[in-house]
Amino acid sequence: MHEQFFEDYEIGASRRSFGRTITEADIVMHAGQTGDFFPHHMDKEWCATQDFGQRIAHGTLVFSVGIGMTASTINPRSMSYGYDRLRFVRPVFIGDTITVKTTITEKRDHPKRKTHGYVHEAVEMTKQDGTVVLVCDHLYLVERREPLP
Repeated sequence: MHEQFFEDYEIGASRRSFGRTITEADIVMHAGQTGDFFPHHMDKEWCATQDFGQRIAHGTLVFSVGIGMTASTINPRSMSYGYDRLRFVRPVFIGDTITVKTTITEKRDHPKRKTHGYVHEAVEMTKQDGTVVLVCDHLYLVERREPLP
């Protein structure tokens, strides 16, 4: 637990996760959970005939694992308000290790709730060679220490 109010967030503050290697088991489990059994993820032989030459991790798998890696503390004053501008920039393959960097980019007042504000966080996921594989914006709804007048 780490209590942090809207006023405590600083634009430019960033944090980085540890690495997490994507495995074949991750892909198989994600396919089973989502029903996405497209050959791009599941068919090793077919993928060998395609441009990438190997199976590709589901973008939604990379997103969910990466976002989970950023959830290291609970802030009772904040909650996720959602994700915007999600892009799968480059493929992730079995054996790739991803890390996640988040950076606070913006703070703004809530248009109706004087007791809360929005905090915007840029999320960038990279794999072991530094290649960016996924980007998105994360919005938090955060309680203010002092409500606006």
